[in-house]
Amino acid sequence: MSTRTAKWAHRPGVRQVGPAIAGFAAVAIAAYGPILVEMGRDWGRDDNYSHGFLVPFVAAFFLWQQRQRLAELAPRPAWSGLLLLLLGLAGWVVGEIGAEQFVKRLSFLVVLGGGIGFLAGWRWLKAVAFPYGYLLFMVPLPYILYDAVAFPLKLVAARVATTVVANLGISIYAEGNVIYLESTTLQVADACSGIRSLMSLLALAAAFAHLTQRPGWRRWFLFLAAVPIAVATNMARIIGTAVLADRYGAKVAMGFFHEFAGVAVFGAALVLLFVAGVVLGRIGHRREGVA
Repeated sequence: MSTRTAKWAHRPGVRQVGPAIAGFAAVAIAAYGPILVEMGRDWGRDDNYSHGFLVPFVAAFFLWQQRQRLAELAPRPAWSGLLLLLLGLAGWVVGEIGAEQFVKRLSFLVVLGGGIGFLAGWRWLKAVAFPYGYLLFMVPLPYILYDAVAFPLKLVAARVATTVVANLGISIYAEGNVIYLESTTLQVADACSGIRSLMSLLALAAAFAHLTQRPGWRRWFLFLAAVPIAVATNMARIIGTAVLADRYGAKVAMGFFHEFAGVAVFGAALVLLFVAGVVLGRIGHRREGVA
């Protein structure tokens, strides 16, 4: 252990509640073990949530960044944290009775937050608010909420793609999420709705904004910019697929190009997100220079 790390570990705040919080977290993880394992399996089964494997590590990184602040923050245990902990346990009971995985998984985070508040106080929980809140990205959405987002996205994507392709002189029309060309038919499935790239991009945007932007509107703007970026780049993928399908047939359009386009589109979304971050950063520096 380095001298700097040793000094940090012996600060009053860490020495008083650090072991207690670590022990509580270990007990909570063990108690929720089956639920967390099943959630991990969902990450592996469903590409929409494959980013979940990275979320705990990203959250741990941001938590480590707060180590000096936590070391200097005197713990003030709050009994009200126990109420939040009990609320989380009640959520687990409700989820168990209703066989609702989302509620049980969410209750794990509520229990963690309640434990931190109870052992160290609300100021500690506020200090770790971002890494704590970032863990939400690892929880898969319930299907009813997922479908409520994916279905409108499919309809909008099909409609916009049809309009753009029609303006290119190609005979095309859409009914719902199905696109009809002269020689073939394309269906905008969930994977093509944009929600997959949207969910991963939101998780990346949150981390990127936190690292590169100062607290305030620029962080939120960059985070929310992930939504139109993900939707627009995915629409470009559908447009390209429709054009290829019209000229070369569905077999060509839905083969290698379709898979490659998915990777390329996500890469383009990352580039656009990076550009947005750079622009926002320059705006911030310019305003600070004027001030």
